[in-house]
Amino acid sequence: MTASSSDFLTATRVFYDTVAEDYAEQFREVFAGAPLDRALLTAYAELVGQGARVADLGCGPGRVTGLLASLGLEMSGLDLSESMLAVARRENPGIRFERGSMLSMGGYADGSLDGAVSWYSSIHTPVEQLPALFAEFHRVLAPGGPLLLAFQVGDEPRRHDRPWGHSVVLDFQRRRPERMTALLAEAGFVPLSCTVREADTGRGETTPHAFLILRKP
Repeated sequence: MTASSSDFLTATRVFYDTVAEDYAEQFREVFAGAPLDRALLTAYAELVGQGARVADLGCGPGRVTGLLASLGLEMSGLDLSESMLAVARRENPGIRFERGSMLSMGGYADGSLDGAVSWYSSIHTPVEQLPALFAEFHRVLAPGGPLLLAFQVGDEPRRHDRPWGHSVVLDFQRRRPERMTALLAEAGFVPLSCTVREADTGRGETTPHAFLILRKP
């Protein structure tokens, strides 16, 4: 692991360890009033199939993990932040959650997953690290396994400085769907779907959101 990757992983872990409980409370009802996001996750669950082994990579407090489990998937979760994982385990006692980096997922063997979800979890990864990240996603998926990737659309990062009064700061990267699709194709994925919805200003959003579904051949 390079020094730069170590630096951004440390910054991300410290940020979320610090804000975990406030974050979890703020986004407790994250899917209430978000029918398009729920519909996309429901479609993904149908695509991967009942009982499929799926990992929520960068799972945070486990809200997506729990929703997909309720739709019949055999879920697990991975996250850098032990404080976020404490929330996820508390709220989803029947799901396995482990601490680790998406760049080096030693807990998942080659081809061991039927599906993988990266729901706004690639947004702290520097652009130069994305090929390595997508190669690791490709490695853990079985042939035919679909990947769901969600992120905010844009060209400039949004900096979150002292959220909820905590002395931490972190940049949230925004990406272009076409560029992300190209990088994923270079990693060996075949695009299936690209959905972009406009910002929901009533929920405090300031930029469109993109949802990519790709498949490992």
